[in-house]
Amino acid sequence: MAKNKITQQLFKALDGFAIELPSWGFADTGTRFGKFFQPAAASTLEEKLHDAGLVNNLTGACPTVAVHVLWDFVAGENPRNTAKLAKKYGVKIGSINPNVFQDQSYKLGSFCSPDAKARKAALDHTLDSIAIGKAVGSKHLSMWLADGTNYPGQDNIYRRKNDLQKAFSKIHDAMDKQWAGSTLLIEYKPFEPSFYHTDIADWGMSYLFCKHAGKRAKVLVDTGHHLPNCNIEHIVALLLSEGMLGGFHFNDRKYADDDLTLGSIDPYAVFRIFDQIAQFTFDTGKDPKLAYMIDQSHNLKPKLEAMVQTVDEAQKLFAKANLVDRKALAMAQKKGDITGAERLLRDAYETDVRPLLADWRKGKKLAGDPLAELRSSGVINDLAKVRTQARKDRGEVQSSSYA
Repeated sequence: MAKNKITQQLFKALDGFAIELPSWGFADTGTRFGKFFQPAAASTLEEKLHDAGLVNNLTGACPTVAVHVLWDFVAGENPRNTAKLAKKYGVKIGSINPNVFQDQSYKLGSFCSPDAKARKAALDHTLDSIAIGKAVGSKHLSMWLADGTNYPGQDNIYRRKNDLQKAFSKIHDAMDKQWAGSTLLIEYKPFEPSFYHTDIADWGMSYLFCKHAGKRAKVLVDTGHHLPNCNIEHIVALLLSEGMLGGFHFNDRKYADDDLTLGSIDPYAVFRIFDQIAQFTFDTGKDPKLAYMIDQSHNLKPKLEAMVQTVDEAQKLFAKANLVDRKALAMAQKKGDITGAERLLRDAYETDVRPLLADWRKGKKLAGDPLAELRSSGVINDLAKVRTQARKDRGEVQSSSYA
């Protein structure tokens, strides 16, 4: 294929690639042991949206921001005000994330709790979240549950499964009636914070709950939510073939849900995921219309740098996957040429796409290297000064104590 044609196809693919930023990724967060504060971290919703707008301006690929209802909306205030605030910074509100794990009433679970009051509170909050999603023009409700148990016999797993299935059906029906064009994304996680059993522990369980819920429900794959050595791209291929893949939470990990910047540990694994998506499109001619989202929380790396670094890496790996010669790959596979087929993937993966990305960005009047642009701009130091003073003016005291 001619070089110019390849470049044109790649640029077209990049034009259609968008990845959502998480509002919580710009704020101070902690571990079980404490918080490590960053002077430039966002402390208010407006600061989060400002930072998201800055990343979007640098990368040209992040038009939406995922929000957590309890963290990003004020009770009693019109949620459309949040949408207007996002527009001020050149972004839109993306996926809506209900919070059914933070309140003390959820100690034994939310939708799966043995306490009927806790189950009702979780459902009421999620229904409120649906109304917010409709009001702000979002398209996704993203559900992650901390539900599970730590000891054998702690609770009735059959009862928990049935109650959760009923809850998802009610949520799906409410979305179907009230929120046109929306999708229910159901996430899974093998462990943490529950370690004996988790109520949605893997993609198969998520798939079953989605199928029972209805046509709007799809599986959400978080790349950090798998047991060691799990073949995530295999899961992706199966879900694509079933029309049940809704989207991704992108991060990287060495051990479990480490929330590291994308590609920092195993960039080839992310490439293989994008490869399966590109293969599906090539084979079927269909755009799976996936929601690409970042779910990372950085305590040590500067938050703005970490986000720009992840977006840049995602664009590079996405571009590499779109360079695979699919026709040649099909021929090698048909002949049983294992080495030849693998080399086609490796050749694409090892291609230095940075010059191509720089050209694409310059065509959109963006910096050729967004991370270098950010690091040389001095904006993080400027924000640190302004935000440190703003916190003092508001009388906020930063404390890492969880006592």
